[in-house]
Amino acid sequence: MKIIGSVIARSGSKRLPYKNLLPYKGTPLVRHALTKLIESALFSKVVLSTDCELIARTCMDLTDVEILKRPDSLAMDDTASIPVFQHISKNFPCDIHLNYNCNFPECPIDVFREAISVATSKGEALSSPYAVWAQSIECLQNYGDPFNITADIFKVPKLYPIDIHSQSDLLQTHRDHQNNLPW
Repeated sequence: MKIIGSVIARSGSKRLPYKNLLPYKGTPLVRHALTKLIESALFSKVVLSTDCELIARTCMDLTDVEILKRPDSLAMDDTASIPVFQHISKNFPCDIHLNYNCNFPECPIDVFREAISVATSKGEALSSPYAVWAQSIECLQNYGDPFNITADIFKVPKLYPIDIHSQSDLLQTHRDHQNNLPW
């Protein structure tokens, strides 16, 4: 079975500009997520989908990552994720696609395994909190309204719950996962 892991990273975050490039434990969030996918050893290929040259250049030395330029039409504020996932699977054919949301840097790798398992048996899986979303290729090819998510949602109680969308979210995530500062 061919499984593609992806991270989608636009440049256009309104609440926290350049969020995907901000450091988490010294590494840009986008790069942290890609590395986690690679280190899981669960994927035939790991793909970064981005509209931003700076994000692409921040990750281009990761030899196990394919960088896919996202068309402007798929990089708008109101673009649903499903068309972006379809673009990835069109360029990197697979049986299962899994997207890891880099806004959740403290996501255990076993969440990837569970999402793949659920997507394999039920067609689509979404973790709660929303860190990992996976679909079979059949699900992606036949998706209806991309804003009407059809995924089987599975709870992950041990998943750190903050979805980073602001500087205070990022700072709190650091505080909760690093030692205290000496001051």
